[in-house]
Amino acid sequence: MRSGQKSLPSRGTIGGMVRDEGLVTQVRELVGADPGVEERRMFGSLIFMIDGNMACGVRHDGLLVRVGREASEAALAEPHVTPFEMGGGRRPAGWVVVDPGGLAGDAAVRDWVERGVAYARTLPAK
Repeated sequence: MRSGQKSLPSRGTIGGMVRDEGLVTQVRELVGADPGVEERRMFGSLIFMIDGNMACGVRHDGLLVRVGREASEAALAEPHVTPFEMGGGRRPAGWVVVDPGGLAGDAAVRDWVERGVAYARTLPAK
């Protein structure tokens, strides 16, 4: 882990919700070398932030990915992808959830994580 990078202890739950530790490890390996990476617990997920902007997160039901408004429609047309729904039924634009079926294999996980990181890098640092 790079100097200045924050990491949370490895646990099997986030706020009482079970998460896939293997997926957490994969995401950490993919974003771990990037500067400005930080991990935070939010939305019942372990969120990976890039320069203060949310990129992706591991949830109990898959991978939360910030793809941006422009890429949302195309992402939602892919198999195993649904809109991210917050409490109260709110669906923030530009966010999707990829269920485990869409994360079969390292290449699929890498693709989704790279999409989230690429979008987060387009945003001004916070």
